[in-house]
Amino acid sequence: MKLKPSSKAWMHEHINDEFVKRAQKEGYRARAAYKLIEIDDKDKLIRPGMTIVDLGATPGSWSQVAVQRLKGQGRIVALDLLEMEPIKGVEFIQGDFREDAVLKQLENSLNGKQVDLVIADMAPNMSGIAIVDQAGAAYLTELALEFSKDWLKPSGNFLVKVFIGEGFDDILLNMRAMFDKVVTRKPKASRGRSSEVYLLGLGRK
Repeated sequence: MKLKPSSKAWMHEHINDEFVKRAQKEGYRARAAYKLIEIDDKDKLIRPGMTIVDLGATPGSWSQVAVQRLKGQGRIVALDLLEMEPIKGVEFIQGDFREDAVLKQLENSLNGKQVDLVIADMAPNMSGIAIVDQAGAAYLTELALEFSKDWLKPSGNFLVKVFIGEGFDDILLNMRAMFDKVVTRKPKASRGRSSEVYLLGLGRK
């Protein structure tokens, strides 16, 4: 099948992307690893001994970073709709986070123990229709926030990918009600033209 001009441009950009090259060289499964690395270097979210939940984990680059920074002390439970190749030190649940049965499976795996950090780099399957995609992304963020409300320890932190647009202000308001401090992060590995940013809720009230 012949590539469309837009597909060719994306492929060219992807192949020449410094973060794609670094990920290949340094053994990360995706360039997204560098988003978490930059945020964690700045905000010191991950510490040995923590329990971390990684939502929307596949292909696993954020879990890879978390494993390295836990230094063998702590626990990571990762979840995604898509299959993920195993990572030593990561417990993986495959399923749709929007389904009650899958959420229950995740909650049961925690054995009643609250978590220190929730990281969520989720995005819905994109349709190309902006209003539909924005609503789908906002819904996933709301579900991640609900999960964090129930399972984050007092003073726990929450890092989530969001897209600027419809629903963003509501998400921001909800996070401000739930955390001592909410900051926005736009790491260098997040492409400039993308409307994605990361909201970081610090200190679960």
